[in-house]
Amino acid sequence: MKILIAFCISYLLSQATLFAQHKSIVEESLIFPLQEKHVHASSLVSLPNGDFLVAWFEGSGERTADDVKIMGARLKKGGKSWGEPFLMADTPLIPDCNPVLFLNAKGKLFLVWIAVQANLWEQSILRVKTSVEFEKPGAPVWNWQDIILLKPDKQFSEEIIAKFKSLPKSGTGWAGYAPKYDDLIIEASQEIAKRSIGWMTRIKPLLLENKRIVLPLYSDGFNLSMMAISDDDGETWRPGKPVVGRGPIQPALAKKKDGTLVALMRDSGNYPNRVHISESADNGESWTATSKTDIPNTASVELLVLRDGKWAFLGNDIDDGRYQLSLRISDDEGKTWKWKTFIENDLSKKGNYSYPSLIQTSDGLLHMTYSYHPEKQKKSIKYVVVDPKNLVK
Repeated sequence: MKILIAFCISYLLSQATLFAQHKSIVEESLIFPLQEKHVHASSLVSLPNGDFLVAWFEGSGERTADDVKIMGARLKKGGKSWGEPFLMADTPLIPDCNPVLFLNAKGKLFLVWIAVQANLWEQSILRVKTSVEFEKPGAPVWNWQDIILLKPDKQFSEEIIAKFKSLPKSGTGWAGYAPKYDDLIIEASQEIAKRSIGWMTRIKPLLLENKRIVLPLYSDGFNLSMMAISDDDGETWRPGKPVVGRGPIQPALAKKKDGTLVALMRDSGNYPNRVHISESADNGESWTATSKTDIPNTASVELLVLRDGKWAFLGNDIDDGRYQLSLRISDDEGKTWKWKTFIENDLSKKGNYSYPSLIQTSDGLLHMTYSYHPEKQKKSIKYVVVDPKNLVK
């Protein structure tokens, strides 16, 4: 009898999940068949001609696998299936990871990613390609390629010292004879070599009205974040001040109606794992010390201001894995999230669905891609389209 009851409960839960998905999800497909190669960290962009372009990294591993490269695929306007994958970028004998695709205000296509020098995240180099010929079938024609070099000055260290002082004291997880976490980060921030390298991409940038591009970056070496800022549509870049906290990485950005920028970040710090939040009152130049929200978290999140003013959050809002990927909607700029649906909800808890990319098209539909790993050796990138109107009813 107990077994029968458990089965019925499990069945009803699965049906409820399916109903939630079918109500708001209007389209879903794998970009390519499940494979054994590691595929991860996709980025999606909508092109002016109605095509979609997606990029991800692919290889036999991540930072320690020198065969990792950036791959891409195209979905033609009105098409139902993605075209064959093609090469987007490959630094010979060095892993390429975390691609970010976006169009600047002039309509130029950018691909920014990292080449993982010495197979260490903290030695990563920022690379960039641009294209003005990207609407024909296949890969874009890249017109320009370079390295983005950033040189944070002493204000970087000063900001870290000041912000750590403003954070609540924490000795969690540290032995009495060991240096405190804060002290180690402050010490490392004094070294110009360490603060000038190892900055990594993950989430799309925020384009502001004054031609400013705010590109989110993070460092596994410092275990915090920073923005790369361009005031000339991406021609040149400079560092902002660090986003300081105990483990805030992979920022996703939004702009409030009053002009304040908000960053929601993955928690790579101490327990409990919760999404971090920080705000900027000067268009991304400086940020408040982070605090934790009440949203559980185990991987990177996405954030988007919708055309109707609502906000969308996409991520793993659980604290014990990546088997559940949720879409939340807020009508008060992220203070509360009144609506929620599951994009993925694996009741067996064996699957891994993470690292999403989220955009909205002019028809109001939400388009997303994410790492789809239903089993350890079966991996793809999944594409899902959601009608938010069906979610907030």
